[in-house]
Amino acid sequence: MLLESQVEKAIDDLKRRADLPLAIELWNGKRYALAQQTSVTIRVANAGALKYFIDPDLAKLGEAYVEGHVDVEGPIQEVLRAAEGLSRHLGGEKKGRRPLVVNLHTRSLDAKAIQYHYDVSNEFYALFLDREMVYSCAYFKTGDEDIHLAQAQKLDHLCRKLRLQPGDKLLDIGCGWGALVRWAARHYGVEATGVTLSENQHRLANERIKADGLAGRCKVLLQDYRDIPGAALYDKIASVGMFEHVGLRNLPLYFGAIRRLLKDGGIVMNHGITSIDPESRAVGLGAGEFIGKYVFPHGELPHVSLVLKEMAAAGLEVMDVETLRLHYARTLRHWSDRLEANLAAARKHADEKRLRIWRTYLAGCAHAFAQRWVSIQQVLATQSADPRASPLPLTRDYIYSGS
Repeated sequence: MLLESQVEKAIDDLKRRADLPLAIELWNGKRYALAQQTSVTIRVANAGALKYFIDPDLAKLGEAYVEGHVDVEGPIQEVLRAAEGLSRHLGGEKKGRRPLVVNLHTRSLDAKAIQYHYDVSNEFYALFLDREMVYSCAYFKTGDEDIHLAQAQKLDHLCRKLRLQPGDKLLDIGCGWGALVRWAARHYGVEATGVTLSENQHRLANERIKADGLAGRCKVLLQDYRDIPGAALYDKIASVGMFEHVGLRNLPLYFGAIRRLLKDGGIVMNHGITSIDPESRAVGLGAGEFIGKYVFPHGELPHVSLVLKEMAAAGLEVMDVETLRLHYARTLRHWSDRLEANLAAARKHADEKRLRIWRTYLAGCAHAFAQRWVSIQQVLATQSADPRASPLPLTRDYIYSGS
């Protein structure tokens, strides 16, 4: 067979050029080991699946696995490293696509995209998230913390940066399961409102608010950020892991809405994943295409320079930028390890295809942040009618001392 001979030739060539701890087994029993010691085995189900190994990238290899054309054996992080090796040596470097010029971020499309990703089941997410179900980058002070402590540290880090005070009105855009609004209300005495487009998140967040006895001090609404009415309503605004879903063309609308809702002298914290590419291209080697197809439909990552530009254009003065890339690499590794340890339970809440997507996604993102394919920043900004005044102290000491 011509295709099989092409693959055999490519494998022989790869063995001479790279030392990958990988074995490839074909449906006919043939086995090709690319190194003396192998930790990963890829089993190809049929001849048709060989097409994924011709000029492969992470999108093609990920699709082959998710759709069941290949099976893999070995630690999932090792599988990802093997897939990267195949992509680089057989497929070559591939830059990510340029941002789309069409606007795919209508209210209905955004709601469907969020529901696709987040409404798997609350029980599924609970298998790998921390106790508070914080689905964003944790904050590590030593690197030895478990995920529960690291996420508690992140929540408090956000509250300190925002200088939350008793009586403040806090808005959390894209609030997830309500961990930040509950933490801020309980520990800082604020009146907190969260918004989400996920029905599962909305339901569980309000159940937890009620169970914590916080119903009079915080709430979570099922609402699009574009539809939040009013102006100058909130002293502090947080957006954590949400603006990745906004779309590059909607960044002016997004930051404009934040500026409209923020009081004079208010503080905003935007915490989100960013592209490392100055042109805001997607992640290369096909990883961006895989995520767009299977994980985050219509997700787009801006470069941090674009974030700062659009915040300034909206009238927000950027005061501090903190990069948490290595924190997110650790966070995702914790999530991936926890999911791997709970695969049997996960199969009760997700079918095999969805589980393969999530295994690939979590391990792949841990790898991507560790390798600096993507980054993440907390951007702290203020707005004040008086340029001589600022709601922030002159130094960052307050973040760490709590003063």
